[in-house]
Amino acid sequence: MRAFLLLAMTALSLSPMLVCASEKKKLQIGIKKRVDNCPLKSRNGDVLNMHYTGKLEDGTEFDSSVPRDRPFTFTLGSGQVIKGWDQGLLGMCEGEKRKLVIPSELGYGDRGAPPKIPGGATLIFEVELLSIERRSDL
Repeated sequence: MRAFLLLAMTALSLSPMLVCASEKKKLQIGIKKRVDNCPLKSRNGDVLNMHYTGKLEDGTEFDSSVPRDRPFTFTLGSGQVIKGWDQGLLGMCEGEKRKLVIPSELGYGDRGAPPKIPGGATLIFEVELLSIERRSDL
């Protein structure tokens, strides 16, 4: 009986660690600046013109479009960017600013993007949507 109780107590004490390790972290989206008038929200297939700054969790900046004064342009939902961006920029308004905290699984994964982004890194982006180019529905 004592051995069974000891085994049960050990199993119960380890189960929270197993649950935590198996849970995937989720994308976090924070609104830094809202827009009052938003007639057009970003959707898959739109061409977005963005300014961004990317940092690691320790605050190390790995890239930014701001000092280059050249927005980054891509098609949302087409796989041109990391999954965290394709998901985190949906429903955004021109002029809106967001903070995205992107877990590794929705970023560069275990491989990272050497030399600036290590494997398994959580990425933090401050983004601003400058303009949306809507492609005509065919």
